[in-house]
Amino acid sequence: MPNVILRNNESGQLTCYVAKKDLEDVIVAMEFEGPGNWGGEFELSDGSKYYFEPMAEMPRLPVTVRARRAGGE
Repeated sequence: MPNVILRNNESGQLTCYVAKKDLEDVIVAMEFEGPGNWGGEFELSDGSKYYFEPMAEMPRLPVTVRARRAGGE
């Protein structure tokens, strides 16, 4: 499971940086985005999907989490 860094870019979009692949991309969908549950499976604009354990609330960004590939990839 790689560590990924979630942060906002200059445009305010939520991005994910995967150090193991030297890839940074915009998150286009996230399973849980509401109060009380944030995270789960998310999709990058290139179509790749990752998963991290949902958190009780959106953390202060940037934040590093352990994620795994999702979506049968």
